[in-house]
Amino acid sequence: MSDSVASIKRVQELLDRLERSRARLEEVDGEQAVEVLRELSDLARDVQAEIERARRAGVRSDPKEGETGADPA
Repeated sequence: MSDSVASIKRVQELLDRLERSRARLEEVDGEQAVEVLRELSDLARDVQAEIERARRAGVRSDPKEGETGADPA
């Protein structure tokens, strides 16, 4: 499996966890809500980092795309 495909799969897994945590947020209050919000924040950072890894892996696999400076997204 290529690095970019593995990163995309990891992003999907993180997004699934993010959605489960978001749904849990609707069911809690007080200190539990603060804990879930922290978890959501951490997951969002992990998603962003994985997207950047996938983007870099995609550029490494297609050097011409990296040379143009164009954002493939």
